[in-house]
Amino acid sequence: MADPAANPLPQLFGILPTGLPPITTPTSAPTPTSFLFTLPPRTYSHIAVFILPGITLPPDSAAAVYLQIPPPERNAGPLFKFLGGIGPGKESAIFKISGLVGGTTGGAGNVNGEVDMDAPETGANGQDGEVTLGISLESAASVSSQMAALRSSSSTNPSSALVLSRPTKVPTEQEVKVKLAQKIVKNAFNFLASYSGNLQNGVEVVPLKAFEEWWRKFEGRVRSDPGFLERDEGD
Repeated sequence: MADPAANPLPQLFGILPTGLPPITTPTSAPTPTSFLFTLPPRTYSHIAVFILPGITLPPDSAAAVYLQIPPPERNAGPLFKFLGGIGPGKESAIFKISGLVGGTTGGAGNVNGEVDMDAPETGANGQDGEVTLGISLESAASVSSQMAALRSSSSTNPSSALVLSRPTKVPTEQEVKVKLAQKIVKNAFNFLASYSGNLQNGVEVVPLKAFEEWWRKFEGRVRSDPGFLERDEGD
């Protein structure tokens, strides 16, 4: 028999149901990009969802958060209601679920997704069955589109929008060297320009002692302030 510990469930997200400690291991992972968290029977009002520290989602992706709701027909399969999303630039969110899993809406405030944790209850659902939360890795465009549709169909506060931060481009080693060389040349040119003016056979000449003076000052600046070339002009 295979050892269950040999294939541990991935830990990318955490959830924090009201009244319970944080949960960081999903109950199951039906696919490599979808994770289910099933909570024990009790009444829940809010659930916080967050990306675990040290986890970086794939480029141009975000996490869609769904809540399993009762199907309208007894024999129908499980249905999932989109609550919102999290991703780079918005690593956590709080969702109000009271009224959703009990089969009623419990007021407009319950279908708006992310809300204030301290907001007063407007109709507890009184559910006593299991609650299943689904988190799915999807394209950032898809999650943002679903959030836009959710906002347009409700009065959700615009602050719940998923705003993905643009990843900072890390320059290559070659780009760093080229930029550094350009700054050194520019520094030398600006210094030596003050010594120009002498013409020999129509060619502008800078005395060697000027270059020696620049190098002496440049070397002294590097020793006293090694990072001055790495700063942008005007810093």
